[in-house]
Amino acid sequence: MSEIAPIVLNVNGAARHTTALGGDTLLTVIRDQLLLTGAKRGCNQGVCGACTVLVDGRPVRACLSLAGDCQDRRIETIEGLGDRPVMRALQQAFVAAAAFQCGFCTPGMLVAAFALLADSRLPSEADVRRALSGNLCRCTGYKKIVEAVLRAAHALADEAVA
Repeated sequence: MSEIAPIVLNVNGAARHTTALGGDTLLTVIRDQLLLTGAKRGCNQGVCGACTVLVDGRPVRACLSLAGDCQDRRIETIEGLGDRPVMRALQQAFVAAAAFQCGFCTPGMLVAAFALLADSRLPSEADVRRALSGNLCRCTGYKKIVEAVLRAAHALADEAVA
């Protein structure tokens, strides 16, 4: 049986001192100990993408990542991305396109879309679908979600030109 050990996680730009068992997932620690509940506990098997967070700028499934392995890495949750222009554009586009219904998958979709737009300012529809392929939505389907990401990308490109 593993023992509880102190760990320090860099979450949303701040060092967060907490404790974890050797088998505790990043999702468990950020939700239950750090009280950052944007990442959702969906399938708990890495299939649905509801728990998506960024680790060193890349989308990862927090339910499959061990908290102890994430020390010395930059972790960003939906809560920490809200003030960034890319996230604001995505949020506005999701609302304008009615790209969500129940909202359960939305944080994971937004984090995955954020990572895409951080790497590719004007992705194609195929790029968006590929970037979101690990995120499941059981309510809206994907048409409006893809449209929202493309709308956000175009809004950001228009801002850059202006």
